[in-house]
Amino acid sequence: MDTRTIALTSVFAAFTVILNLSPLRIPAPFAPFLIYQVWEIPIVAVFLLYGTLTGAAVAFINTLVLLAVFPGELPTGPLYNLAATLATLFGIYLVHRFAGTHSNRRGEKALTILFTAVGTLSRVGVMTIINWALLGYPPPLGLSLPEEAIMATLPLIALFNATLALYTIPLGYIIAKRVSLSLKMRMWEPKA
Repeated sequence: MDTRTIALTSVFAAFTVILNLSPLRIPAPFAPFLIYQVWEIPIVAVFLLYGTLTGAAVAFINTLVLLAVFPGELPTGPLYNLAATLATLFGIYLVHRFAGTHSNRRGEKALTILFTAVGTLSRVGVMTIINWALLGYPPPLGLSLPEEAIMATLPLIALFNATLALYTIPLGYIIAKRVSLSLKMRMWEPKA
């Protein structure tokens, strides 16, 4: 990593933590125990700017700070957030790896739609499995929910994860694009 990459990674990590700890939170109207926030947007942006290691590093830094400072209702909640974020980034990576990059406007729109669709599907799929597997355990791992409650809650959690990704990914892409243009740098491209 060069100095510029380290500096921007630090800035994005700090911004992510600040957003995560900010009062900018909106409870999901269909499940108030789930909270919409905007802290994943910089993680998506830095991932698109610098790639997998940098995006994952910012996500891990955010998780470590949350575990130490503000884990939330469930002490392992930041680990659930990390899994959701990494699943989203994995979906974006798959598109980036196999669909490539497009410099024209039409190609960019299609790429953004693909990022959003596959990132959302990856997040919802992974988090549905994780929630199904863990919510029945007692805290700090789960919430001691009976199987019926888990099955009733999974669609709400899936809807939450989908709707969160539907704004996080496009906004992260827009920010990454603006930063790359203002710094006159190319966005990250996976090696073939």
